[in-house]
Amino acid sequence: MAAPPSAASACSGERWPPLESSPDVFNQGEAEVHDVYGLDYDALATVPQPVLAVIFCFPDPPESSSHPSEEVLATQHKQETSDDVYFIQQIESLGNACGTIALLHAVGNACSESLLDNSCLDLFFQSTASMDPYERARVLEKDDDIARAHSLAASAGDTELPDDVEEHYICFVALNGTLYELDGMKGGQKKHGSTSPESLLQDAVHIIKDIMHKIPSSMNFNVMVLSRTLK
Repeated sequence: MAAPPSAASACSGERWPPLESSPDVFNQGEAEVHDVYGLDYDALATVPQPVLAVIFCFPDPPESSSHPSEEVLATQHKQETSDDVYFIQQIESLGNACGTIALLHAVGNACSESLLDNSCLDLFFQSTASMDPYERARVLEKDDDIARAHSLAASAGDTELPDDVEEHYICFVALNGTLYELDGMKGGQKKHGSTSPESLLQDAVHIIKDIMHKIPSSMNFNVMVLSRTLK
């Protein structure tokens, strides 16, 4: 894999600065995130198991990463989302929050029930459990604790961020035997066929390789996993 890029959506926002694509940045909270150092069989075999979610950072060209209007986002979920999948839309006011949204997608679909009681993430998931993706975005927008954690994580990175950040985060999870791609910039989750907890990483890597092949001019890719801590 290439050196970890700094990553975010194309929209700016001081409250939601871009995050460096590094486990040290993402592990500011309860989640345990690990780098994937290659996409071949041997490299994937070294990834800590069980894998609960896969987070992918990739170049998102400006022409394809503009935020949909909030009127569109407010109605898309009715047709494109499922109650089984925890999904948050990335509205314009969330700026460069795609890294945090990807992590919320990972935790919200894999291990939200095991969070520390009354932690900021636990309270967020409890308060938004019955909301639709647009309503969750509005709650996230006003959540000072998560915004503060996001800013602290952004300042913990080692990479100097450029003025124009074009990288973007998405997440892959396995739910009810189906592989889902979760991208807050889209109207809802995307199905990618069948999977299982045991094959989630390998199945997600097939999709990731397809995305990489479509952007041959860039090396700014990074893959991380959310793995359960074994005690």
